[in-house]
Amino acid sequence: MSAIAVIGEAVRTRGFGLAGAIVYETAGSADVVRAWEQLPAGVAVLILTPAAALALGSRTATDRGPYVVVMPP
Repeated sequence: MSAIAVIGEAVRTRGFGLAGAIVYETAGSADVVRAWEQLPAGVAVLILTPAAALALGSRTATDRGPYVVVMPP
């Protein structure tokens, strides 16, 4: 079964857990990269905060990974 994951600052991501998403609360770029590397294979959609998207850069530009959505600022 496919899952939704969210990576970013706690204040912007915490509520997604209530809807059943896998939430990775991060405090900096290193945490964001670590969360990206630990994503389970079943993640189909990944929601990023703007800061998380900036930290990941081009890592998400792959045709094999999840569909990536960046929250508005």
